[in-house]
Formats: sequence, structure tokens, C-alpha cells
Amino acid sequence: MEQTYKNCQSCGMPLKKSPNGGGTNADKSISKMYCAYCYENGQFKQPDWTASQMQEFVKGKMKEIGFPMSLFANMFVKKIPTLKRWSK
Repeated sequence: MEQTYKNCQSCGMPLKKSPNGGGTNADKSISKMYCAYCYENGQFKQPDWTASQMQEFVKGKMKEIGFPMSLFANMFVKKIPTLKRWSK
């Protein structure tokens, strides 16, 4: 049974903000672990990325949507390497 998370375990985005509430597993069910921007058909959309590449991508996305790059935003991005996908 897949554990349910509040945030994507790849990029940290709240899963409730993800299209369809999450990415898709290989069996087309909704992932309870990864968002639609990171995960599709049971695979990562950016399989070769490192945690630091994901941090840069997320920073760019936050700026794009007008999120001020504040202390909070930087703390959020700092947590990315501790998410399940990266803690190998």
C-alpha cells in the first residue's frame, strides 16, 4: 500500500495543487507520493536530474508565479534533498 504524502516527494509541491491530485503510476492510478509535474506513467519526467537541479527548477517556477524569493521560499527549496526521491 502506497503511503499518502501532503507534498510531492520529488519537488515538494503540495499534492492538492497538482493537476488530478498527483502524478500517475504505471497502472494509471494517482500517485500519493509524486505530483503530475514530476511523475507520469510510473516514471519521473526528469529521470536524470539531481536534487540541486530540482532546487533550481523549483526556484525558477516560484519566481515565475510571482512567489517572492523570501526566507520561506529558500527554506522550502532547502528541504528538497530530504524528500524521498533524493534520500537514497
